[in-house]
Amino acid sequence: MTTIPFHLAFPVRDIESTRRFYVEQLGCSVGREAERWIDLDFFGHQISAHVAELDEPEKHNEVDGDAVPVRHFGAVLPWPRWEALADRLRQHGVDFLIPPRIRFEGEPGEQGTFFIRDPSGNALEFKTFREAERLFQR
Repeated sequence: MTTIPFHLAFPVRDIESTRRFYVEQLGCSVGREAERWIDLDFFGHQISAHVAELDEPEKHNEVDGDAVPVRHFGAVLPWPRWEALADRLRQHGVDFLIPPRIRFEGEPGEQGTFFIRDPSGNALEFKTFREAERLFQR
């Protein structure tokens, strides 16, 4: 399966804290940018952070025992890269919203997952599958 990059635009409080977090902590690179937005290479996908007011109350849904933020985005990574990112974030002192864990253990779709927040409060999920072909299977 060939991966086609997606594009996602999302709100942030400011550009500089966003740049520091996504570049220094997640390892993303910067693309185009202007005073009120910045494009980032997010694991091969284009995300655009736009300065905006952030006043929407957060909603959660229960997923396998975790209170998962309804509004979130992230990346599916190969297992070793997922583990390396979790280790990198621990070394940078990033607080996990939901710490690294195995979800749906022993079921189709068993996955490693963790959640963090960027400096603007956006929730990000990083997940991995032992069997990549299980990504869309029930």
